Amino acid sequence: MGEAYIYDAIRSPRGRGRGEGSLHEVTPVKLSADLLNAMKRRNGLDGHVVEDVIWGNATQVKEQGGCLARTAVLASDLDERVPGLSINRFCASGMEAVNLAANQVKGGAGEAYIAGGVECMSRVPMGSDGAAIAVDPSVAMKTYFVPQGISADIIATEYGFSRADADAYAVESQQRAARAWDEGRFEKSIVAISDQNGLPILDRDEHMRPDTDMQALGALDPSFRNQGEVMPGFDAVALMKYPHLERVNHVHHAGNSSGIVDGAAAMLVGSLEFGEANGLSPRARIRGTAKIGTDPTIMLTGPVPATERVLAGTGMKIGDIDLFEVNEAFSSVVLRFMQAFDVDHGVLNVNGGAIAMGHPLGASGAIIIGTLLDEMERQDKETGLAAICVASGMGAATILERV
Repeated sequence: MGEAYIYDAIRSPRGRGRGEGSLHEVTPVKLSADLLNAMKRRNGLDGHVVEDVIWGNATQVKEQGGCLARTAVLASDLDERVPGLSINRFCASGMEAVNLAANQVKGGAGEAYIAGGVECMSRVPMGSDGAAIAVDPSVAMKTYFVPQGISADIIATEYGFSRADADAYAVESQQRAARAWDEGRFEKSIVAISDQNGLPILDRDEHMRPDTDMQALGALDPSFRNQGEVMPGFDAVALMKYPHLERVNHVHHAGNSSGIVDGAAAMLVGSLEFGEANGLSPRARIRGTAKIGTDPTIMLTGPVPATERVLAGTGMKIGDIDLFEVNEAFSSVVLRFMQAFDVDHGVLNVNGGAIAMGHPLGASGAIIIGTLLDEMERQDKETGLAAICVASGMGAATILERV
C-alpha cells in the first residue's frame, strides 16, 4: 500500500440556507464548478492529471441529482477526460469522498483525486428526496425511526447533558467562530463566490451570530418537543427502544443545533509522486480512515465508535491526537464525544463549528478536515482527528499527520 497526501483544501463561505441567503442564486453545479476551477487554478492542474472527482451530497434530487460530480466537471475548466463520481453517506458524504480518494491513491488506483462535496439547502431542501427510512412504515417501525433532533435529545438524556450544557457549548461555538474570522484563520482556504458577471456575492460565512449569549438562547423553546410529545409522538417510539429512560429531555433548539446553509468544499489528494511531478508540496498525510454503523434511533453517536476504529487501525491512542474537529450537528453530539474520550474543549473545534457557521450536509465532512488541517498548521501541531455523525446511525473519522 502506498500513502495519500493532502495538497490543498478549499471551501466556499457558507450562506444562509434560505431564499434571502447570499448563495441562494447559485446552483449546486455552479458552486461545485467554482471550487473545481479554484483548485485547478491554485495548483496548476492541466489535462487529465487527476484520476477522478469524487463529490458528496446528501439530497441527490433535482439540481443535486444526475451524478452532480460529472456535471460539475463539465461545467468547470477541468479536462473533459476527468470523470465524476457522486456519493451519498448523508452528512459524512464530503468526508467519505476524501477518504475514498485517499484509499484509492493508497491502493494504486490513480495518482490524484479532487474530493469534496456540496449542499445547496436553500434550493434543494433537506428531506426532499423522500428517504425510505423516514417515510416507509415497514422500515421506520423496524428501526424505531425518530427525527435527528429527537436523537440529539436522546443523547442529552442518556448521557446527562442539560439545556444549560447545550446552550453554553453553542455560545462558545459562536464566540470561537467570530474570533477565527476576525483573526483571519480561514483566509488561506476560503474561495469567494461571484455571480455569472463576476460580481462578488459572498466571501464570509453569514450564518454566524457572534452576539449570542445564554440569555438569548434561554428564551428559545425546544425545537423538537412537539414532535416528541404530541401524540402520536416520537418520544413514545424512543422510549420503546430505551425503556430505562423515564422521559426524553428536550434541550435542543435552533441556537444549539447546526445551521441550515449552502456551501461546498474540495481537497486535492494524491501520492507523493504526483506532488513531485507537479511541483506541489504535501501538507499532510492521511494516516487513517474509518466508517461504522451504529444504533439508528439514537443515530448520532457515531463519532465515538468511528474514532475508536480509526485509532485501532492506526495503532494510536486518543492521547496521540493534538487537535480534534467533531461536526457540530447538535451540541450533545460534541459533548458526548468529549465525555467519551475525556477530551478537553481547548483542543476541539477551536474555531467554532456548524452551530455557528452552518452545516451544508454533503460538504461538511470535507470542511472539517480542511479546518483541522489549517489549524494544525497554525498551531504547528503534528496530528489531528476529524469525526462526524451520520443520519440513520453511522459515523466516520479521518486522522491527519503533518509532513
